Amino acid sequence: MSMAPANDVMISVENLSKTYNLEKQEVKALCGVSFTIARNEFVAIMGPSGSGKSTLMNLIGCLDTPTEGTYVLNGKLVSAMSEDELAHIRNKEIGFIFQIFNLLPRATAFRNVELPMIYAGFRKKEREEKTRRALEMVEMKGRMQHKPAELSGGERQRVAIARALVNEPSLLLADEPTGNLDSKTGQEILKLFHKIHSKGNTIIIVTHDRDVAAQTQRIIHLRDGEIEREERKGA
Repeated sequence: MSMAPANDVMISVENLSKTYNLEKQEVKALCGVSFTIARNEFVAIMGPSGSGKSTLMNLIGCLDTPTEGTYVLNGKLVSAMSEDELAHIRNKEIGFIFQIFNLLPRATAFRNVELPMIYAGFRKKEREEKTRRALEMVEMKGRMQHKPAELSGGERQRVAIARALVNEPSLLLADEPTGNLDSKTGQEILKLFHKIHSKGNTIIIVTHDRDVAAQTQRIIHLRDGEIEREERKGA
């Protein structure tokens, strides 16, 4: 288990387990997983299909609750929270990036990025400033008024990343973010992740792609719901 000083810890997971009851049968998706992730760490979670990585991502992203164990995010005991409290954490603390870009087809890039702030109750002027800043950060300044169908796959993913960044979350959680892109575009998106990381963001990428994982600082390997091993860059 990786340790970091308490004030530098973004995520602390201890003995985290998740069991699903499916047709009178218990399926253990995650079995007593423990680790910490420091602020501004860039981590990959890897594992074969059925290893528990999607379950772990859902727990870290506050999309699901554990059966056992504790999860502390930014000093808050997330594993004991209600649905409403989890929704608040998702909106304020976590930026999600998915393999499928989940953009509204009839809305411009600008509008797609602005929407989370409308739901969060930001004033119009602040929304517009933050949206512009986020799109500039991902090098989409000249494509703000384009709709998803007018953008390439890489550009769509950049818009999705801007949307994840716009609320200035403490954690970016990316699920196979290059999975629908060709290798050249995938490399461009990974360069963008490095740029975001250099500005102080904590990033977790869930991936089955060894080349993607190799670009992070640490890889957590899952197998059969348990941590099989960890790798650190240069170790």
